[in-house]
Amino acid sequence: MIIEEIMKTDVAVLSPTNTIADAIRLMDTKKIRHIPIVDQDGQLQGLVTVAKIREATPSIFHANEHPEDLTKPLETIMKKNVITGHPLDFVEEVAGVFYEHKISCLPIINDGKLIGIVTETDLLRTMVELTGAHQPGSQIEIKVPDLAGVLSEITAVIKKRNANILSVLVYPDKKDEHFKILVLRVQTMDPTGLIKDLKQAGHQVLWPNLPGISL
Repeated sequence: MIIEEIMKTDVAVLSPTNTIADAIRLMDTKKIRHIPIVDQDGQLQGLVTVAKIREATPSIFHANEHPEDLTKPLETIMKKNVITGHPLDFVEEVAGVFYEHKISCLPIINDGKLIGIVTETDLLRTMVELTGAHQPGSQIEIKVPDLAGVLSEITAVIKKRNANILSVLVYPDKKDEHFKILVLRVQTMDPTGLIKDLKQAGHQVLWPNLPGISL
């Protein structure tokens, strides 16, 4: 899946000359926490976040003491070295960017212009959908050797049960580099028979460890 499929294209933006008060009003109206700052040509100039606003504005208990703070232009507080993405970037790669740089949003640029934005909420929702966690089903974890063809053997067993696979994740076994852990989400609420079939086929099922099913 690419970012173009999940990004918001109706992006609320402001210009560098807009004020902090403008940003506060826009965030409150749109219920957002990030505002890309663009010039007249749609070129990204910076980014203003809720955190930046909080740093720049007085406490709500002392707002009357420094009203001039709210009239400062956004160019004085915006983050200028903004990490950006491209609409053809893969969602998985963008997730890595969020994790590595500890960011909460990613403006999407094409031909130098802002065309969308992805937030951590968008990314989390997409990852949930990709893993099938939002659908009723059962999760099964299987330890398999790191060899070609193993996944097809697993899916062949599942096919015989006429079970539908919602998602497949693979991650390395931290205890043994020669093995991997397959995490499958299967569209069945009772995986007992499937787990029995997997074990009879010689596969090591780690989860669920159902009592009474052992070979």
